[in-house]
Amino acid sequence: MNRRNMNQKILKLENLLRFHTLCRQLHSLGQRRTLVHCRHVFSSPYPVWTSQFYIQPWHTDTLIGAAFSQYRLLVTKKEERQHKSHLSVTKSKKEVEAWIGMTVEELARAMEKDIDCVYEALLNTAVDTDSLEANSCLDDVWIKEVVKKAGMKLKWSKLKQDKVRQNKDAVRRPQADPALLTPRSPVVTIMGHVDHGKTTLLDKLRKTQVAAMEAGGITQHIGAFLVSLPSGEKITFLDTPGHAAFSAMRARGAQVTDIVILVVAADDGVMKQTVESIQHAKDAQVPIVLAINKCDKAEADPEKVKKELLAYDVVCEDYGGDVQAVHVSALTGDNLMALAEATIALAEMLELKADPTGPVEGTVIESFTDRGKGPITTAIIQRGTLRKGSVLVAGKSWAKVRLMFDENGKTINEACPSMPVGIIGWRDLPSAGDEILEVESEPRAHEVVDWRKYEQQQEKNKEDLKIIEEKRREHQEAHWKDREKYGTLHWKKRSFIKYQEKKGQTLFKPKEKTESDSNILPIIIKGDVDGSVEAILNIVDTYDASHECELELIHFGVGDISENDVNLAETFHGVIYGFNVNAGNVLQKSAAKKGVKIKLHKIIYRLIEDLQEELSSRLPCMVEEHPIGEASILAIFSVTEGKKKVPVAGCRVQKGQLEKIQKFKLLRNGQVIWKGSLTSLKHHKDDVPVIRTGMDCGLSLDEPKIEFKVGDEIVCYEEKEVLAKTSWDPGF
Repeated sequence: MNRRNMNQKILKLENLLRFHTLCRQLHSLGQRRTLVHCRHVFSSPYPVWTSQFYIQPWHTDTLIGAAFSQYRLLVTKKEERQHKSHLSVTKSKKEVEAWIGMTVEELARAMEKDIDCVYEALLNTAVDTDSLEANSCLDDVWIKEVVKKAGMKLKWSKLKQDKVRQNKDAVRRPQADPALLTPRSPVVTIMGHVDHGKTTLLDKLRKTQVAAMEAGGITQHIGAFLVSLPSGEKITFLDTPGHAAFSAMRARGAQVTDIVILVVAADDGVMKQTVESIQHAKDAQVPIVLAINKCDKAEADPEKVKKELLAYDVVCEDYGGDVQAVHVSALTGDNLMALAEATIALAEMLELKADPTGPVEGTVIESFTDRGKGPITTAIIQRGTLRKGSVLVAGKSWAKVRLMFDENGKTINEACPSMPVGIIGWRDLPSAGDEILEVESEPRAHEVVDWRKYEQQQEKNKEDLKIIEEKRREHQEAHWKDREKYGTLHWKKRSFIKYQEKKGQTLFKPKEKTESDSNILPIIIKGDVDGSVEAILNIVDTYDASHECELELIHFGVGDISENDVNLAETFHGVIYGFNVNAGNVLQKSAAKKGVKIKLHKIIYRLIEDLQEELSSRLPCMVEEHPIGEASILAIFSVTEGKKKVPVAGCRVQKGQLEKIQKFKLLRNGQVIWKGSLTSLKHHKDDVPVIRTGMDCGLSLDEPKIEFKVGDEIVCYEEKEVLAKTSWDPGF
């Protein structure tokens, strides 16, 4: 290519020189012709002499023709060159229609280029191309940069900016006409500290044995039950777990309830989860009925409980407040009817009503997946009447109701307000706490779900833009700092400093990399229901010992452990934790062959303890010192060995024994000033391996520069490696 350009330039120069030469010849011919003509007219009578200077007309015409041909050649080439350059400019300046918030994929499509072209244009900019995806939005600055580097012309489009997608979401209906409202049963939540008798209390009310079926004797799900009282009144109870891990589940229970029954053990008093339950009730602005349980015990002190609650603004009627306090015993059933009557009386004061007509509105209390039935939710209906065939939307999931059942597993045809119901027919598993809304048809349900997914994507795009902008700002600041740092230096000095910095950044050696990887614990969590998984994740979020071992959650979900989970754990060298789920024998054998640990638990305490042990096993062992004997220095003298004088301490063993093969340390005023080994240990003049309590000895250290002083202490100890324990405290 370079040789071709050089040949064209030489040809052009030759044409110019030839044209210039011809012009000079024409000019000289013209002057000679004029001179000959003048001399012929005015002075010379000799035509023979003048004829020597006369040039024939055909010669002149030939020169003029040659000159014009050269001129035409040059002009034609110049026009062709200009035309070609104009065409090339027009061709390269292709217009690209762009808009604000354009994604990488959209920009590549508008430019009629591959996505890689956009990435290449952004390689040497402040944009972190590693974090860019095809659907990541680009800032207008970077859109301009990409189009400019592609040699194209940018045209901003207003149509894309002004085009707003129509909101297709489903929302709750406006408040109903009071004339249409009918009385409904109260939704009551039982809250309190773990092991204060909440489930046993509910068990007595509905005369079932729920407490006996709970793993470890604690409630680990939200149970929704409809209890019919002898008086004919009905109460929907939500039994929320009292354990610390289920704080979020208790919060959800308070948000859908009308009344909170706060259970406090008379022999235990106000505890941590009791205070949290009070706070949840206050946040939801729900009235409280106090149930002081275990009053049948000899050490019960109900008055102490009432006084302790004063500090949390729970004032009982005995102390001039408005909170009803009922002394009960869930074990014996004492005063349970009084508690139910107090709850019904409070519900009558609240005048609870609902609209049983129109589209259904409710809340997901719990969700889980059944092998035969698919995704199932437990819900509380808050408005309307749910029937078979209804189309529901919850979060980003929808359902056409195939089957409904009550708390006893009995099939029902309809569910009215305040009624707990199990729903089968969900296409995907909604999350506990999601709002349930009924829509007209399945296409409408698709519209709502698509809109919500679109909104979620838009929010993600906004977050991505913020992250990109922050990283761009960080890169720019780092760039300016580098310029300030190296800007005034000579290029040799700058290159040397950069070399030194690069040299200091040593790469991981294989052994160091292995040790680093061992301080990372990837985990997969699978649970039986959505609420259980959420509770476990909330505990994992409290992990604060990343400096010891990094905890990475690579996957979580609802349902039994699958082959995909095992493959994922094998890829990341992780551990699978299952809570109330199953893993088949074939799957467990396959996991064992792949070196994947599967740990199944039915009690959340045990799962977290197991996780703590696994974290501790990733930590390096600790070295502990175990004292064997102690001696005090009574005298100091020196012994000549060869040409050197070695300081020797005369000691008496006060406790235990001194063993020469063990480690020793020298203490002065309680401070350790030396650690090491002995070079000699003698009793009188004999070398001995052990000196016992009460015996005198002389000893010298492996560090001759250490000076002894009378009163110093010598401690003999052995080092033992012990397993380290993680400092993470999950709160129980």
